Amino acid sequence: MGKVLFRKRWEELLNLRKDQDAILLPHIRARQRLKQETQSKREEDNGNPVSSSSSKDYVLSYVDTLLDLQLPEEKRKLNEGEMVTLCSEFLSAGTDTTSTALQWIMANLVKSPHIQARLFEEISGVVGEDEEEVKEEDLLKMPYLKAVVLEGYDIPKNATVNFMISEMNWNPTIWENPMEFKPERFLNNNGDGDHGVEGEAFDITGSREIKMMPFGAGRRICPGYGLAMLLLEYFVGNLVWNFEWKAVEGDEVDLSEKLEFTVVMKNPLQARLSPSKDGDMGLQHHHLPLCSALLEPQCDFIFPKLNSPLGPTTVPLVGNFLWLFKSFAELVQQ
Repeated sequence: MGKVLFRKRWEELLNLRKDQDAILLPHIRARQRLKQETQSKREEDNGNPVSSSSSKDYVLSYVDTLLDLQLPEEKRKLNEGEMVTLCSEFLSAGTDTTSTALQWIMANLVKSPHIQARLFEEISGVVGEDEEEVKEEDLLKMPYLKAVVLEGYDIPKNATVNFMISEMNWNPTIWENPMEFKPERFLNNNGDGDHGVEGEAFDITGSREIKMMPFGAGRRICPGYGLAMLLLEYFVGNLVWNFEWKAVEGDEVDLSEKLEFTVVMKNPLQARLSPSKDGDMGLQHHHLPLCSALLEPQCDFIFPKLNSPLGPTTVPLVGNFLWLFKSFAELVQQ
């Protein structure tokens, strides 16, 4: 029905698909050639560790897993169109949603300076005062950073799932004070946060027990959850390590929601930043206004409340087609 009522928009959506093919197919094919060349090199070297140094530097990528994937029922590999679709979904779901989650996390850190100070102290103990950047390998040593990220990552009621994710995320019988920004709850497996064990990782995949599932669980868990968590921890760690975040004078951070394709901040985060050097969060610096576009989400991530809307408004016969097009159209413009 949408093809008939909104023919022009449907054609634009098809043009978007052509753009995806034009952008992603050359990269997929280039990766396929590199993979074949590396495999041939290994066969020529016959496993010689001295002469196969180039193949040792080969890093397995997401595209590699798609190239190797065998569909058991159809007994075939993925075609190029299917790989383009999966890569597009992986990139959009793993980056647009992450940028929105990052804004929500930083907004809560601005409103909770004691949590921000504790996070800075943890980063300082791991990285060292002379280092300018929090590196990927440092993230594994920062359980409180992971707890801060998990505390700001939620899924709303009546999302497109087959069970009530949000009821679990906000259930007071599972989580103590679920509406409070309290990263300590993720330092142990009890959910109370009062006696968290430093360094003990919370199971976000649901393999041990299920208390929240922002990425789903089981065989159908989101394939991009590793990328999303890595990006969030990396950026939050570096933003807190390099700057002290405060609210703009006379402007309280507003955590109100705005319904787009998903729920984003109604008023994008604006904050005042001061460089954090020598581990002194109290030093006086020239404050720099944070341009709201720095962290403005490209597409979507969800930060619900119990009384938040159930989802985008549907149109009879068309459903959520208009919302879907709006999101895709914004991506094309970007």
